[in-house]
Amino acid sequence: MPVGTNYEADYVIVGAGSAGCVLAERLSASGAEVVLLEAGGKDTNPFIHVPAGVLKLVTHPVVNWNYYTEPDEKTGGRALHCPRGKVLGGSSSINGMLFIRGHAADYDNWAQMGARGWSYEDVLPHFKSIERYGPGDPGERGKSGPIQVEDYRTVLPLTDRFVEAAQQAGHPFARDLSARPPAEGVGYSQMSRNGRFRASTARTFLRRARGRANLRIETGAYATGLLFDGKRCTGVAFRQHGKDRRATAAREVIVSGGAVNAPHLLHISGIGPADRLREVGIEVRHDLPGVGANYSDHYTVRISHRVRGQQSINQLGRGWRLAREMVRFALFGNGALTFGVSSAQCYTRSRDGLASPDIQLLFTPASFAEDNLRHLEREPGMSVAVSIARPSSRGEIMAVSADPFERPAIRPNFLDDPDDMRVALEGIRQTREILAQPAFQGISQGEVSPGPEVQDGEALESFVRQTGRTIYHMAGTCRMGEDPMAVVDSRLRVHGLEGLRVIDASVMPAVTTANTNAPTIMIAEKGAGMILEDNRQDGGREEPVDN
Repeated sequence: MPVGTNYEADYVIVGAGSAGCVLAERLSASGAEVVLLEAGGKDTNPFIHVPAGVLKLVTHPVVNWNYYTEPDEKTGGRALHCPRGKVLGGSSSINGMLFIRGHAADYDNWAQMGARGWSYEDVLPHFKSIERYGPGDPGERGKSGPIQVEDYRTVLPLTDRFVEAAQQAGHPFARDLSARPPAEGVGYSQMSRNGRFRASTARTFLRRARGRANLRIETGAYATGLLFDGKRCTGVAFRQHGKDRRATAAREVIVSGGAVNAPHLLHISGIGPADRLREVGIEVRHDLPGVGANYSDHYTVRISHRVRGQQSINQLGRGWRLAREMVRFALFGNGALTFGVSSAQCYTRSRDGLASPDIQLLFTPASFAEDNLRHLEREPGMSVAVSIARPSSRGEIMAVSADPFERPAIRPNFLDDPDDMRVALEGIRQTREILAQPAFQGISQGEVSPGPEVQDGEALESFVRQTGRTIYHMAGTCRMGEDPMAVVDSRLRVHGLEGLRVIDASVMPAVTTANTNAPTIMIAEKGAGMILEDNRQDGGREEPVDN
């Protein structure tokens, strides 16, 4: 496989994140030679593996790309922080560990948008094959996959009260939010776990493959461009430890850099909207106008309450209580250090007549400093993140120069469609209704953010614009489909080119209703099967793709 300082393999995968680790395991298991390139390093930081360590990773300078959006007046002229994993496991190594599929209608909608073979019935077997969830319906949930999915090991009474209050407000209880029916209503969160630790794709899928002689994992390998012979992609150029190297692929190159890095790598390789590439000094190889377009993400605002007579994470995360929780984690594998970012969720609709929920409410038995979500408040509190679950607004990722090390411009265009503001305001109304139910009587000491004085439409709209932020579910920038703005076809092959696929969250036609990590892993699982099937059919070589 090594040839001097370069590498040769059947498949070269760019990005060892949520998708790339799955692809490396599945493709190398077939006996094919695989090179996996990751710009970040190994996942040795201990905060990665302790679930509550997520607060230490949100802005970590080593394991996080720490992207920022371009300032936008629609969101108060702010540059919003966009964490992305830069480490083995990618964002699955730094995220909040929530494991949820979204609504079945999400995938049926993908199929209707031109992603043939991606309806819920089509993707269900692949969801089941990646997970291991004991309590679930075996018709809906997997029982033997690499990722252990668990209910929360420790649930604070505040979470129970939220679930009770949501039911008092008319939301049905859902035992399993990732199964049909109902995939809506209120229920407890599930987490991807590896025992008491985080179950990133590096510690599940990639761990299975590490001993294989036909898999080479290269960390610190920053992709600087795709290599071509005519219309066929033949490999990847990358910078590693200050040296320029190459990895060539006899069969295929698979880009799995995520919704920011995947379109950027295509752009700097000359693949994208021709006129705009020329404007920033990039030589055009292949005019593909949809690369970087269709950016979709969940924009949220947080409703916070002060509480009394109840433990919240605010107290458990400090002083002697934190020391006690560290002992609980070490001895029994439970307690506050096993918490992710949200312990319960409620899926609801902003109006009658919708086919599926368009609001996600994420409850956390904690409250945060208004300007810094890494810092817990000192006084006991709880909060609900109100997410626009099916946003209508679309943004873009765009290279700003031919320099592969210059970060792309991220323009989410949040709240561009007026309907997104309507959904956010209705989500706030429903959250307030839940938190006013009898289950919280005598517990809640009142709303801290936005505060009881913020009631009229203008004040609430200002609150949404000035305080909202992404919850890091970027998707759609290399959209799957068959229309002129699609980047990849339904088998994830880049339109008009050979030997090149994109497999990660960027291929989603639209962001899923819920968190995106489980759907991204499913996409890689299904995509790996497509690669192996296509190469068997073609005798180890793809047939040309029509322009």
